[in-house]
Amino acid sequence: MRKIKNSKKTGKLNPNDLKRSILALFRRQAKKRYNAKQIQKKLKIKNTKDSIQDALDKLENDKKIVALPREKYKLNKENLDKGETHVLIGRVDMTRNGSAYIVCDDLEDDIYVPARKLNYALNGDKVEVKFSKEPGRNRLNGEITRVLERKTEYFIGTLKLSSRFGFVITDNQNMFTDIYIPLEDLNGAKNGEKVVTRIVKWQTEKIKSPIGVITESLGKAGSSDIEMKSILIQNGFELSFPPEVLEESEALSEKISEAEIARRRDFRETLTFTIDPDTAKDFDDALSLEYLDNGNYEVGIHIADVTHYVREGSALDKEAYKRSTSVYLVDRVLPMLPEKISNVLCSLRPNEEKLTFSAVFTFDKNDKIIKEWFGKGVIFSDRRFTYGEAQEILEAGEGELAAELKKLNQLSKKLRKQRFKEGSVDFDMPEVKFKLDEEGVPVSVYVKERKDSNMLIEDFMLLANRRVAAKIGKQEYPVPFVYRIHDLPDMMKVGDFIKFAQALGYKMNIQTPEQIAKAYTQLLKDTKTRPELKVLEPLAIRTMSKAIYSSDNIGHYGLGFSYYSHFTSPIRRYADVLVHRIFEKNLKERYAVKQAELEEMCGHISRQERKATDAERQSVKYKQVEFMTKRIGEVFTGVISGMIDKGFFVELVDNFCEGMVTFSTLPESYQLDESRLFAVGNISNKKIKMGDIVRVRIVSANLQTRKIDMELANDE
Repeated sequence: MRKIKNSKKTGKLNPNDLKRSILALFRRQAKKRYNAKQIQKKLKIKNTKDSIQDALDKLENDKKIVALPREKYKLNKENLDKGETHVLIGRVDMTRNGSAYIVCDDLEDDIYVPARKLNYALNGDKVEVKFSKEPGRNRLNGEITRVLERKTEYFIGTLKLSSRFGFVITDNQNMFTDIYIPLEDLNGAKNGEKVVTRIVKWQTEKIKSPIGVITESLGKAGSSDIEMKSILIQNGFELSFPPEVLEESEALSEKISEAEIARRRDFRETLTFTIDPDTAKDFDDALSLEYLDNGNYEVGIHIADVTHYVREGSALDKEAYKRSTSVYLVDRVLPMLPEKISNVLCSLRPNEEKLTFSAVFTFDKNDKIIKEWFGKGVIFSDRRFTYGEAQEILEAGEGELAAELKKLNQLSKKLRKQRFKEGSVDFDMPEVKFKLDEEGVPVSVYVKERKDSNMLIEDFMLLANRRVAAKIGKQEYPVPFVYRIHDLPDMMKVGDFIKFAQALGYKMNIQTPEQIAKAYTQLLKDTKTRPELKVLEPLAIRTMSKAIYSSDNIGHYGLGFSYYSHFTSPIRRYADVLVHRIFEKNLKERYAVKQAELEEMCGHISRQERKATDAERQSVKYKQVEFMTKRIGEVFTGVISGMIDKGFFVELVDNFCEGMVTFSTLPESYQLDESRLFAVGNISNKKIKMGDIVRVRIVSANLQTRKIDMELANDE
């Protein structure tokens, strides 16, 4: 291939080389959107914007790129040559059947890799993948050629000892083999104990299994506490803070000086309160309400001022960035920051003076925003409400601060209505919750109901996040910032989903991304009266892009916002810490960080968020299985939620626990259709299909594999 060079005299590219360079840029950064000015800067060329725009027009005409709003363009993924082999770097996202999808920054679509072509790669590993587009289809198929970086070198498992060596059977179901442990590296661990193992060699010529050393023994396998710790470690989260981080935290003073208060806007006399879950200790947001003499009123959204205590470059800051997020399992929280900061210094506890970063909005008599203010403040919270307490007051119309809560609730509903009018997608997905006994064992499972008190807080946090992002993004000369972005849905995936929904008897009319919000919102309403449609909810979400952090703003499709960021939870999200730092400096003067470095940080934070989400889901799954261990033989109503060659998955209606009914347990053999929408009995021609409501009996619940086996009840 001919190397493209800038003219040494002019720094310009000729028209053909300009087109090649622009297309190469889009192929390297297939998820990015660029306009002519950005391309000029990226390629470091002196071609005029008009000549670059001309090249863009020609590339669009050739269907190499696609035009977007605001004069931006992106790569046309449909133009990927079919049959041509490409090589990229990405991360492994395993499925429950052993295959995987490789998520690449330079591709919008993930690459499918069957289990036999994983080349010993594990979930989360950074890999090199060779792939091509399947002829006649739009799916990308690949094969992993090299593992470049392991997600983790630590694994949890059960130690088994022989006279000559030990080996660890890992809890990681995607691990391709046991881990070999030399006897001299047991570190006191005993046979049958749950252990933490660090892999020192992945393979040798003599030993094909990975070789590890035991770093910690957690005790006898089987306890819920050990299993929760295992989930955290498996996902790469450390259970404790390094000594230097704790020392730095403990050295921080709880006293707020008068000089510090004098530098801030004083809200201590303004009515302020928090609304949080029953068990919360880290109150990172508070609301205030004040009526003005002219009939207008001010709503303050006060956020814990974490950056006052966590200084850039400190041990605390480095550890917070490394973790990037607090992890919320069913029965515990692994915090991003040490307890003294998260639960004491920064927590906006009642009847205590606390430092904040505040956003204050002035509303007129018609509830329209006429003024906004951002800056550092100090508050004195008058009251701490739980969501339940606030909801009782809203429903009864009386109680402490009833008038104030009612006013804020009315305003939040107006904000919500406007948001949906502007295109926000209402994905009110059910959230599974557990009631635990003193030992952490679930005694009941229920679905959390989102009520007005929950949505009230959500609406005001969305308001602050949106206006902070707009304040930076709408500047005449915007600076690099941490945006929360959500790309347009893949219309091809949407098309497949519509066909799937139609096969289940549910018709949807979607031609454009703009129509999705209304259609999906209606779907969620319909599932409340038609349980068989619930199988469509998670499938609808899968057609959507994943929200991530980026310094390149493309807006947030799901919320319908052109500008959106995360500002309101710095105690538990490092993205918000970064936002506070950049935002504060830009309130005083224009301050720009290096975009490349910021984008790298955004990538790390997004990956950590994904790992935390995986850990949270695994803890829910474990507790669901644990709950079912006491219900062997009981019969439940469920919905068929998935089908594979071996059998079909059933999600129980009452508690959302999911298990499998294997075809081998049925009175006749079944043939699974290629669509995986239904299976047909080979003798009776009876059809079992996705969305069917069935009665199932719990046969077994295996905590080690976290699987529930079911069978159709006799009345089926």
